[in-house]
Amino acid sequence: MPFEADRDVPGLIVKFGDYPLHHGGVGAIRSLGRLGVPMYAITEDAYTPAASSRYLKKAFVWPTTGAEEPGHLVEGLLRIGRRIGRPTVLVPTDEEAAVLIAEHQEELAGSFLFPRVDPALPRRLASKQGLHELCVEYGIPSPASAFPESYEDVVAFADTARFPVVAKNREAFVRRTRPAVGGTTRIATREGLLVLARDWGARPGVILQEYLPREEAEDWIVHACFDQDASPLAMFTGVKVRSWPPHAGMTANAYVVDNPELTDLAARFIKQIGYSGIIDLDLRFDRRDGQYKLLDFNPRMGAQFRLFENESGVDVVRAMHLNLTGRPVPEGEQRAGHRYIVENIDLPALLAYRRSGYTTPHAPATASGTELAWLAGDDPLPFLTMLARFVRPGAKHLYQLWRTNRRGSSTSTK
Repeated sequence: MPFEADRDVPGLIVKFGDYPLHHGGVGAIRSLGRLGVPMYAITEDAYTPAASSRYLKKAFVWPTTGAEEPGHLVEGLLRIGRRIGRPTVLVPTDEEAAVLIAEHQEELAGSFLFPRVDPALPRRLASKQGLHELCVEYGIPSPASAFPESYEDVVAFADTARFPVVAKNREAFVRRTRPAVGGTTRIATREGLLVLARDWGARPGVILQEYLPREEAEDWIVHACFDQDASPLAMFTGVKVRSWPPHAGMTANAYVVDNPELTDLAARFIKQIGYSGIIDLDLRFDRRDGQYKLLDFNPRMGAQFRLFENESGVDVVRAMHLNLTGRPVPEGEQRAGHRYIVENIDLPALLAYRRSGYTTPHAPATASGTELAWLAGDDPLPFLTMLARFVRPGAKHLYQLWRTNRRGSSTSTK
């Protein structure tokens, strides 16, 4: 490596909710751990893949739902900070953690290091409605959207909408408590929408969007880290080949592909909103009008961030740690053509995509190298732990998602 990380400053993986098979957290532990940074993680139990990593100094077992009172979560983090005993870089892996850190910066600042940002901004970016409003304000293309406030509004929308349409939970933070839909859901007919809407209550917590046909689209991702002035420390672009559930879920297979237009769009948007820290963007290129339309803005590291690394060995998590510890972030071109595979979900995704009509013409014919989400020669236990925990419940879950997809709906657990 052409750089050295500050080994006196540990990292803490922060996650809230019950999702023990999270490869992004394992990737972050390995990324900083390989540099000699002491790594800690919040885990659901002592037997998660993250807890089994050789690069993890200690797992803090703290089962949460993500629906706890913020004060309770802040106190829990501060308690962990006291046990670590020195300033620690926080690495959130979900929206709840990212928003909590942003909204309680003053309380957490004594024990932890993290990018300082407008406290209200991460919650707004993680909100489907908040993101859409920001896109409109700053001229960033996004799908046409509606935000019904009543069942009558849904009926009025259905009377004029062009089906299929997409329904998503409006706020990222209701998905663990009172979700209107199980995730990103494709609704094929007016009747199907009205049937679903009867269960959404007096104030539907959904956003209804135009459906961008997968046969006329290509899914792209942007991962980046920005400094306190909203200038990029590291920025990467890639194309999704497959996701699970199909077309609406977590990346299962992707390639690094240079895309200067997308880099410029993302950098301009971040500068306009004044964001600092790591981002994970999902965009869909609509071939019908030639626009990249922003679908999701995750104000934290994405699970597939290890797809991206520059020729100096910098990924977004390393960039953040270097920056927060006062060290320069080496520049370099991204490793174009590199591939990322999530072993436990790419096989069912491959089977589903064979008949989907989706193509990725920008993906290279052959990979220049491959990064696996779980299996690593220097850290094999997370892969074995994933297999042990995944086989029975995972197979059942994948089967249920497959049946949902066959019925014409795509459901995301993202």
